[in-house]
Formats: sequence, structure tokens, C-alpha cells
Amino acid sequence: MAVIGTDRDLVALVNTFTVEPRDQERLVELLHEATEDVMRHFPGFVSANVHVSLDGTKVCNYAQWESEEHFTKAIEHPDSQPHFTQCRAIATSVSALYRLRFTEGG
Repeated sequence: MAVIGTDRDLVALVNTFTVEPRDQERLVELLHEATEDVMRHFPGFVSANVHVSLDGTKVCNYAQWESEEHFTKAIEHPDSQPHFTQCRAIATSVSALYRLRFTEGG
């Protein structure tokens, strides 16, 4: 589960994929498999959340890690590569790492 609060200095990956609407659910499946089979087992993994756009053309992966180093080791590990290759076959993406600075609940 996502940890949204400034009391922990987590690193957040926001990875936005562009995909054909017919491939949106397949991409979600691939990201779910990658998370369950590989990513969640790496040290420093905190959470992963996948959102889909209403028009079917975007998928957003919001993942949290204890540190940038933990994230880098995970994505560079050979076990991660087949999953990324499958995602790149059906989508393009833009990603960046972030740190939370403000949150407000209502």
C-alpha cells in the first residue's frame, strides 16, 4: 500500500506509459506480474500502484522505494529486464523519480 506522508523520506517513481487502448489492460497485467514476481522482492521496495486513464491511452505506475539506490539496483537487475522488454513492446514511457514535499487530506 502506498505510504503518502512527509514523515518518511521515500523516493517515488512516476512512470507514465502511452499505449494503444487495445493494449492498456495487457500493460496493466505486465506491470502487475513484474511487481508480484520480481520488484516487490527487492530490498527497499515499499509499494506499487497502477492507474489507467479513462480514454485507454495511458497507464501510470506510481511506485515507492526506500531510496534511489534501492530503485536503481532493482531496475538494473537482470531479473527485471524481461518485464521491461515486454512493456516496451506495447508502450512508450516517460519516468522520473520524486520526493514528496506536501500532502493534504480532506
